Amino acid sequence: RLVPEVPPRRELGQQAHLLQCMCGNNMSVPLLADAVTVSGAEKETAAVIFLHGLGDTGHGWADTLTGIKLPHVKFICPHAPKIPVTLNMNMTMPAWFDLMGLSPDAAEDESGIKKAAESIKAIIEHEVKNGIPPHRIILGGFSQGGALSLYTALTCQHQLAGVLALSCWLPLYKSFPMAFNGHKNIPILQCHGEMDAMIPVLFGTMTAEKLKSLINPQMVTFKTYPGLSHSSCPQEMAAVKEFIEKYLPRI
Repeated sequence: RLVPEVPPRRELGQQAHLLQCMCGNNMSVPLLADAVTVSGAEKETAAVIFLHGLGDTGHGWADTLTGIKLPHVKFICPHAPKIPVTLNMNMTMPAWFDLMGLSPDAAEDESGIKKAAESIKAIIEHEVKNGIPPHRIILGGFSQGGALSLYTALTCQHQLAGVLALSCWLPLYKSFPMAFNGHKNIPILQCHGEMDAMIPVLFGTMTAEKLKSLINPQMVTFKTYPGLSHSSCPQEMAAVKEFIEKYLPRI
């Protein structure tokens, strides 16, 4: 069976500063009620919403992102609901939507993907209401979470600051360009391990080509990492930090 997509936990010298998000009225946004939030050290003028992979929780990525945090940026790492996953013999585990297979022609959970995207859009709307405009919000994720972040950003009414798409693919790719929101200048950083046995790097390449057919091609950056499996590495996290610094500068 598929092993959960859990990133390696990097030892951080400092204690991760994690707070349960209690700002505003979160009860209307189910995913925010127990999301892990890494707060900025000063007034937060920007946010990164980051979605974990299959079988993981927001905690693993909150730990990793703490290592690259910026003082004016808030990181929000929600937990996916637990659902039966077809690919894993119907075992119940944290998943943003059901997975039937991991090939470009596999059947997809269309209603589940759309429902999950609406849940993420609700987090974006909550942040906008609380004073962080869409152009100061980056959406990102790893594997299934990266897939959902791509789909959500490309179908969201707002133009976001950017997308971090790690080790992933574009779900419901056949629904584009019809489903596309038309925001052609959204920066996308795609990263993929060249030794990824779960989501082969070829899927990443195909996704990058599809993205370049939708948005301005110069807005898509696709980085691959030799020797990296379905995981993250320090070089990738350095690229992620650089992307966040570029598109969410201090104001």
